[in-house]
Amino acid sequence: MSRYTLRSVPVDLREQWDAFVSAHPNGHLLQSWSWGEIKASAQWHPLRLALWDGEQQQIVAAAQVLRRTVSHVPLGIGHLAYIPRGPVIDWTQPSLCEEFFSQLNGLLRRQGALALQLELGQESGVAESTLILKRLEALHAHPAHAVQPLRTIILDITLDETTLLAQMKEKWRYNVRLAGRKGVTVRTAQRDEDVQAWYSLLQTTAERDQFGVHTLDYYLKAWHIFAARNEMHLLLAEYDGLLLAGIFVAFFARQAIYLYGASSNEHRQLMPNHLLQWEAIRLAKQQGATSYDFWGIPDTEAEDEDMAGVYRFKRGWGGRVVQFMGCYELTYRPLIMNLAHKFISS
Repeated sequence: MSRYTLRSVPVDLREQWDAFVSAHPNGHLLQSWSWGEIKASAQWHPLRLALWDGEQQQIVAAAQVLRRTVSHVPLGIGHLAYIPRGPVIDWTQPSLCEEFFSQLNGLLRRQGALALQLELGQESGVAESTLILKRLEALHAHPAHAVQPLRTIILDITLDETTLLAQMKEKWRYNVRLAGRKGVTVRTAQRDEDVQAWYSLLQTTAERDQFGVHTLDYYLKAWHIFAARNEMHLLLAEYDGLLLAGIFVAFFARQAIYLYGASSNEHRQLMPNHLLQWEAIRLAKQQGATSYDFWGIPDTEAEDEDMAGVYRFKRGWGGRVVQFMGCYELTYRPLIMNLAHKFISS
């Protein structure tokens, strides 16, 4: 009989779940309990599964599985299972991985999953990624379309502020100080009205830069859930009482992540976005984070001017470009999945 048992984690063990994920080297915000709550408001159904070691009496691996019914498939057969930035497991332990995926795949098959997608948070091109690819090959997993950004810039914020300022581009240092001199101030959102005001800016930003956004309720829910646990702050940059810009920054597993940003068309010459990011970095250090993730950059700098601007802005802070391993799929019911992919791509 195996010493390991895969168990569904009930809500009364939420703190134990978050403690394990947060402390694990492969832990990530997208595997936090709160993230599952957020996605539940966007038509996903979270299932938190922990591999329990009966000998050591502790969790040794975990996966927050988000499930969604496949639309346009006849009779609504089955669902897709998705693990964002996970699973939370030590890939160097072969017996642990074998036991975990054996039980996980069996459970998801019984529940009617058509396929499982793993959105890996490990960096590609390093020794660990080679080992993980071998494990995935043994599972007959194949590459799939990425959901999360494949590339990002991560800043090491264990350095002191003087060093962080020194390693960013000179123009970025100048803009941070310019915003302060010109009277731009940064504060943390305190009320629903602050989130609503920020959302108005987000709609302006989405129209200007041509991207889609969630509903106001989605961001309000995110703010309520995460802010109550000190896992997220909405930072707002203002000038003479006017809101100029705002960013959502999450804090989990000693990582700070810049998730959402919005800015006004007014007073852009005051450089509020530079001051916002600097204050977010400073806050992240105070929260005990060791890294700051700018959460997504384009594949190249020069594909189009808008995305090139995003790249240049994030690159100017002195961080390191990181390429993630991406998404892999374990297909349980190939015929239906082929049909589903045809509808999804049509």
